Amino acid sequence: MSDAFVGADNAEAIITRIEHKSRKIESLLKQSKTVEALKTALEGSPPNTRDERCKSANWIVVHRALMAIKDVDGMFSSLDPEYYDILMNTYRYLYRGLSTGDRPTCDQCLRIHEKLTEKAGLGCILRALADTINTV
Repeated sequence: MSDAFVGADNAEAIITRIEHKSRKIESLLKQSKTVEALKTALEGSPPNTRDERCKSANWIVVHRALMAIKDVDGMFSSLDPEYYDILMNTYRYLYRGLSTGDRPTCDQCLRIHEKLTEKAGLGCILRALADTINTV
């Protein structure tokens, strides 16, 4: 295992941070601050880890924020362009959502994928697919 990856001994600390992030996101969603919830979900994603518990826990948090977005066009008009890069780097979350086979999740991920590609270009897809280190 590479030193760049977080070991299993730190997995519990990562899970704790994800749980804290989840509570913050739920609070933001109750206040109808969906863009802020998405920003919070995307920020501080687990460092390079192979621990599936960490990846799954973070996916659940990101999924919750993604599914709360009702107006994708409005999200992009409210989202600072600096977050496009974060969203580009998390394209894998959209692909993970598509792989669930869950119709509402797939529909939402496709809507976001389409708008993000319009805003950020095709390069973001290629970078996401070529990145073999940061997987979700």
